[in-house]
Amino acid sequence: MLVYAGIDEAGYGPMLGPLCVACSVFVLEDADPASGPPNLWSILRDAVCRGRRDRRKRIAIDDSKLLKGANNSKATHPLAHLERAVLAFIAVDHEPPPDDEALFTRLGTEIGDRPWYASRTDLPVAWEADALRIAIARLQRAMIRARVTCPLLQCRAIDPEQFNDGVARMGSKAAVNFDAAMHLADAVWRAFPRAHPRVIVDRQGGRIGYLRPLQMIWPEAQIRILAESAELSRYRLQRGASLLTLSFHRESEGHHLPVALASMIAKYVRELHMARLNRFFTARLPELKPTAGYFTDARRYVREIAPVIDELGLPRPSLIRRT
Repeated sequence: MLVYAGIDEAGYGPMLGPLCVACSVFVLEDADPASGPPNLWSILRDAVCRGRRDRRKRIAIDDSKLLKGANNSKATHPLAHLERAVLAFIAVDHEPPPDDEALFTRLGTEIGDRPWYASRTDLPVAWEADALRIAIARLQRAMIRARVTCPLLQCRAIDPEQFNDGVARMGSKAAVNFDAAMHLADAVWRAFPRAHPRVIVDRQGGRIGYLRPLQMIWPEAQIRILAESAELSRYRLQRGASLLTLSFHRESEGHHLPVALASMIAKYVRELHMARLNRFFTARLPELKPTAGYFTDARRYVREIAPVIDELGLPRPSLIRRT
């Protein structure tokens, strides 16, 4: 048996909206951990693929940057591919969530109590419910045949206030992102303490050596370096009799389906947060053009919503990131 997990983020650079860090965990009953990471795209090929266009209409799983559509697209909803994958995997053993509130609950995502996050979005936004159920059923059959389960999906949403506090406390946004990713890795380890999980994380910037920051996260663990190179850094952690193998892999979304799915979860959750934020301000400024929150357009957006911020006395540090 192999516990195979991936962690990735979305929203590292924007000025508005949360930094979202997600993980997906797969259990492969027939896999031998000594054989290395399996190709889940191949194992689940009857239900999943990589590309946006597939004649068999399988579920696309890839880096979210490759699958998120343009916001001005008229042919396909920009969230179509992200939504089908995220909702299909989260509904394999459950009913699909009826709205984003239910989705956040299942993912363990805390959204905070800020007024711009007060509304809800009915789900799905890009698919008819029947079409989504067909995709879910197809994925269920493929996973049962392959003796693969997906027992854990999580996403942390770090809002601007938490983000700003974290940068002030830890020194950089890279440290905030790393801390969130490692807390998810620890959640995987604690969920499967006897199964020696293998967790893959996308490389954190240009860093190659991670021993010291790992020692700060897990001071009680024994940590051994297995590999450190420009392509891959890998560590074996031991806490009592419990083991964790943690790998930082360059461009990991293209090599590991669990990382690609985590990327899609993080992006989908962030987009749903931005939908709430935009809904709050456009309700008060009907001519306001929605924003994705990235720096140049976010500056325009903040200028245009300034009267609403002032009128309602909204706390800018809770809305806008400093870095």
